[in-house]
Amino acid sequence: MPGPDRTDLDYLFVVAVALIDTDGRVLVQQRPAGRAMAGLWEFPGGKVERGETPERALIRELAEELGIDTDHACLAPAGFASESLGARHLVLLLYVCRKWRGIPRALDASALRWVRPVELHGLDMPPADKPLIGLLDALL
Repeated sequence: MPGPDRTDLDYLFVVAVALIDTDGRVLVQQRPAGRAMAGLWEFPGGKVERGETPERALIRELAEELGIDTDHACLAPAGFASESLGARHLVLLLYVCRKWRGIPRALDASALRWVRPVELHGLDMPPADKPLIGLLDALL
C-alpha cells in the first residue's frame, strides 16, 4: 500500500553540486535531448554507484560531466531533497564547492550557464532541484 510508511521503496541516491565562482554565481547545466527531462536546467552531478561514497561519486561525476577535478575537502554538504519517482524514491544530496581544477565544459549537457542564486527561481528545473534553490539563495 503506497504511503509514507512504506518500507519496500527502492531508493535512488543522487549527488549534485552548486559550483560557486568568485562572483558568487552558480553553475547549472541543461539536460541534453533524448534524456529524461531533456531541456531542463540542473545542478551537475549524478547517481551514487554501489560501493561509492557520495563525495567520491560527485568527484567522479564532475570529471565525467564537466572535465574538472576537486577534492573531498572542497565539498561542503549543503542540504538534500526527497522526491517520489513512483516505485523508486530519489534522495538528492546537494554539496557546495568553491575550489576546483580546470574549466567546466559541457561534456554531458547541451549547455552550461553561470547564474546568480536568485536567477535559479526563473529556470525550468527538475522537481527535486527546486526545493534547493531557496537554500542556496539564503546561503549565498
